[in-house]
Amino acid sequence: MCRIAGALRTLLPLLAALLQASVEASGEIALCKTGFPEDVYSAVLSKDVHEGQPLLNVKFSNCNGKRKVQYESSEPADFKVDEDGMVYAVRSFPLSSEHAKFLIYAQDKETQEKWQVAVKLSLKPTLTEESVKESAEVEEIVFPRQFSKHSGHLQRQKRDWVIPPINLPENSRGPFPQELVRIRSDRDKNLSLRYSVTGPGADQPPTGIFIINPISGQLSVTKPLDREQIARFHLRAHAVDINGNQVENPIDIVINVIDMNDNRPEFLHQVWNGTVPEGSKPGTYVMTVTAIDADDPNALNGMLRYRIVSQAPSTPSPNMFTINNETGDIITVAAGLDREKVQQYTLIIQATDMEGNPTYGLSNTATAVITVTDVNDNPPEFTAMTFYGEVPENRVDIIVANLTVTDKDQPHTPAWNAVYRISGGDPTGRFAIQTDPNSNDGLVTVVKIIRQEEGLHAGTMLTTFTAQDPDRYMQQNIRYTKLSDPANWLKIDPVNGQITTIAVLDRESPNVKNNIYNATFLASDNGIPPMSGTGTLQIYLLDINDNAPQVLPQEAETCETPDPNSINITALDYDIDPNAGPFAFDLPLSPVTIKRNWTITRLNGDFAQLNLKIKFLEAGIYEVPIIITDSGNPPKSNISILRVKVCQCDSNGDCTDVDRIVGAGLGTGAIIAILLCIIILLILVLMFVVWMKRRDKERQAKQLLIDPEDDVRDNILKYDEEGGGEEDQDYDLSQLQQPDTVEPDAIKPVGIRRMDERPIHAEPQYPVRSAAPHPGDIGDFINEGLKAADNDPTAPPYDSLLVFDYEGSGSTAGSLSSLNSSSSGGEQDYDYLNDWGPRFKKLADMYGGGDD
Repeated sequence: MCRIAGALRTLLPLLAALLQASVEASGEIALCKTGFPEDVYSAVLSKDVHEGQPLLNVKFSNCNGKRKVQYESSEPADFKVDEDGMVYAVRSFPLSSEHAKFLIYAQDKETQEKWQVAVKLSLKPTLTEESVKESAEVEEIVFPRQFSKHSGHLQRQKRDWVIPPINLPENSRGPFPQELVRIRSDRDKNLSLRYSVTGPGADQPPTGIFIINPISGQLSVTKPLDREQIARFHLRAHAVDINGNQVENPIDIVINVIDMNDNRPEFLHQVWNGTVPEGSKPGTYVMTVTAIDADDPNALNGMLRYRIVSQAPSTPSPNMFTINNETGDIITVAAGLDREKVQQYTLIIQATDMEGNPTYGLSNTATAVITVTDVNDNPPEFTAMTFYGEVPENRVDIIVANLTVTDKDQPHTPAWNAVYRISGGDPTGRFAIQTDPNSNDGLVTVVKIIRQEEGLHAGTMLTTFTAQDPDRYMQQNIRYTKLSDPANWLKIDPVNGQITTIAVLDRESPNVKNNIYNATFLASDNGIPPMSGTGTLQIYLLDINDNAPQVLPQEAETCETPDPNSINITALDYDIDPNAGPFAFDLPLSPVTIKRNWTITRLNGDFAQLNLKIKFLEAGIYEVPIIITDSGNPPKSNISILRVKVCQCDSNGDCTDVDRIVGAGLGTGAIIAILLCIIILLILVLMFVVWMKRRDKERQAKQLLIDPEDDVRDNILKYDEEGGGEEDQDYDLSQLQQPDTVEPDAIKPVGIRRMDERPIHAEPQYPVRSAAPHPGDIGDFINEGLKAADNDPTAPPYDSLLVFDYEGSGSTAGSLSSLNSSSSGGEQDYDYLNDWGPRFKKLADMYGGGDD
């Protein structure tokens, strides 16, 4: 009985608690009341209210959840209410008593039942320096006591302490200087002390922010602080006597700048672009938007919250997306994304600090543009149930009919491109359908199709082409020839049209497109005139496992140690399924160093990972054989060589000695590139030499075409030399009479002599001076030469024009003999020299100044 009583005492309190909880729960259900749960909503705001600023959120209790409520404001010119109960400012205005109170109405759209609630707004108190001074007195900081000497040894009187930091809010409005703390030493009772502070903000940049009264030790700040520029100041306070001797050890003073909410959140981009496939399920990730706040991220001022303000268009639901209010991740929240109806959504995203508080937080917005991408959710539909076409006999490769379809998917995408297949009615395969890439139409053409496995040996009979001549009543023979055979695999019997192979058919040949090989044949009769027709043979080649897989890539890099990277490899097989992947990867048993140094791990059916098995492998180039086996029946294996460059790596896994490794051995591609560069350089040099030789030949030929006597170009002509100077005593004065060296006049052709040219006469005999004349003979020599010149009819007079060169017959230039060398120029008008600028001013003054 005692045990039963004890158990009952244990169970009774539990039963009572459960009963009370059920009663409370039922009471809450019974007490649910439709309407506003509060009689008055209050909000504390700053003095200035901005347009679009969220003020507060009013809650409406909808017990059955079926009511559709519409909100209204008693002051619609100043305030509005969204469907979620968020109250916004319609315009910007300073908060005053006339805006301190207004009403919010909620009305049922169906029953027109109406509820109301009052909203009260009040000003947020401002923290000023006066309130700081009134709330607390200026703190006093005393220098800690030092060691003192007592009874011949040092004795510690008081342990040093750590001075707590001074907290100072940013953006203070003054007045300045604002007193912070007082620095004092116990020795100021006996000594006259001077106080000072050092450090950034005092005597170091930025200087002058903090000052100290050298007598009283009062530390003050001189200007508002900005936490976003400097969040903490570290100063040192000093105390010295009037002679500058240190009387106290310096103490450290730390001033923390307290963050104020003075920065709005800023999005990294004003427009964010994202995509989501149509038909995505709710919860599908779309994109992430990010905003930053320059305020303290560890305080409420820098803690951001995101929300979606609006969505356009609002179909099929106004809430197609939602956003994680902390991370900014946007996901789908409703089904019904259909690209054919809505191709793009535009969301307005709002970021608010103070953890999203609409009353005290600062906000900013950005735009998120979400594009709905196409998926293959619409089948192609024929525009008609029956299509008609006709084709002339004995014609192939012509279009019989166009099959038109419509597809609501995005044009020119894989989801839109149609693939046609003949499902019946053509047992012999005489027709084929190709897709027009622009219109997506199906083009029905006449062909003959056969299917064969690749690898057929030469001499295999494929089919027989039989041509029918509509001229039935004429005795004509038909002969067959090959018209087009790109790979030269086939031959046709000229009499019976039998087609056989003359080479092995290979599906991997570049002449095979989409597994189909096309050949064209010609059938001709022997009539007059002969007539002919063509036929196309399409051979659909079935794949066999005739190609072994190869490693890809063939070159790779890795570090000397297993970490931090590995080599991902795959296989290249020219065959197709089922003769290709999945592949099996392995290392050979020989040489033994391969499995000792390396290990290979199969990731999936197409990829594997090669890693170092040992802890260290010296840098260099290694050839690693890899066994790759495909999935054909029977399977085909191959040993491929992977060229691995092992190098020294940095902390990021990047090679740091690439140059040394590359120098150890060049790949085939690099050697080919170098040879090509050398060949191109030699060709350029050869072309330059040929061009130079050709240019010289053209120049020589051009010179031979010009008559030296008719060459009127401005060339420098060598007329004569005047001797070697006064020291040269062996000279002939007769050279003065012939300043130009010309050919004998007797051999000059007739018709090219000018009127002012020297006439033809016998050359006069001028005196010749001896090789070593006496100085006294010079005068006689000159006089004799003068007499000879006066009697010389060929010598021109002193005032005559001299002929220096012949300009050629038929010259368009005027004769120099028309110039009057004796003209004084007095009749010339030189006033135009004044128009030539300052450089000709002197010349204008000399000749254009009139009679002066």
